[in-house]
Amino acid sequence: MLYRLDATADAVSRAFGARAGDDPWAGGHVAPGRFAPVITAGREFIAGPRPAGRPLEARMVPRLWGVPPPFSMLDAGGQNILTVRNPDSPFWIGNLRNSEFRCLVPATAFMEWGRSSPKDGKRRQCWFSCTDQPVFVMAAVWKDSEIPGFALLSCKANATLRTAGRETMPVILSPDPTARDLWLHGSWDRAQKLIAPYSSSLMEMSEMERAHRDQRKTNQDRTPSP
Repeated sequence: MLYRLDATADAVSRAFGARAGDDPWAGGHVAPGRFAPVITAGREFIAGPRPAGRPLEARMVPRLWGVPPPFSMLDAGGQNILTVRNPDSPFWIGNLRNSEFRCLVPATAFMEWGRSSPKDGKRRQCWFSCTDQPVFVMAAVWKDSEIPGFALLSCKANATLRTAGRETMPVILSPDPTARDLWLHGSWDRAQKLIAPYSSSLMEMSEMERAHRDQRKTNQDRTPSP
């Protein structure tokens, strides 16, 4: 999986009411093992429970996409974990129950590998976006390690992704601000109800990213050497 965030840090800040600070994000694609803007309302590096009263201000911080695996998997060459498939796993549940570790990952589209093309047998790059919100957020959780990283929550695929041959999809939150507030501040018994497929009627699929990539390559080939 890959995803894109074709919006600047300031634009994301305005869209979701999160303080961007000096975040340098100017837009582009995000791949595993890369840093990306994440919206959090936690108190990183501050021990103790969240204080009572008004919720903390949401803000954008850089996080690495990928969480180191459990120690039991390190000897087997386990790679960083990108998605949470089982939120009840002991590896995740402690962080998910603590709302300070839940976060939102803004995006404009995400890519999943689809079924092989009948023309050339190659797997298709299928890009998905939301028709009702140009910039959306995906539910995620972060873990504190040498380099704090995040993982996306996944759920069963909706009809649009199943058509492309996928069984799972990232958890996309509705544009309703209460959904975002619930994920960032709510109790786990309420927040976990947000783990559900996004409506197929509000999503579209395309292979335009491949076309853009091919066009960029064509343009580079046409550029004369210095």
